[in-house]
Amino acid sequence: MYICAGLWSKSKKVKHNSNFRWDLQRGQEAEQWLGGLLEADTVEVKRDFIAYKTKRVFVEYRSRGKDSGIFTTEADYWAFVLDHGLVIMLPTEKLRGLVDEAIEKKRIKPGGDRNSSMGAMIDLKDLVTS
Repeated sequence: MYICAGLWSKSKKVKHNSNFRWDLQRGQEAEQWLGGLLEADTVEVKRDFIAYKTKRVFVEYRSRGKDSGIFTTEADYWAFVLDHGLVIMLPTEKLRGLVDEAIEKKRIKPGGDRNSSMGAMIDLKDLVTS
């Protein structure tokens, strides 16, 4: 299962339609859009081995006293690869907003090598619903 959050921004509210040609055209548009994303845009990929269990991801934003991770990346999108073949992908700017909110609410913790980094704890549901 793959979830791409906040990506299909060209779409509008879609009404139910039982016309095969109309559905086919919408599917082809999505295929072209995703193909272009994977060929042209940059994606930072993070593998999280416990998020499927904890229902949260750790997003590094500071390391050894300097901005890092989400605050220094030049990627257009971030993808979290979780267990069971689940991938959650969202625009970097959207993730930065979630990290800012987590920092403000003190949902942070040390991590990384020897706990030398700080990360925001982001609920999986927030990655796909905000």
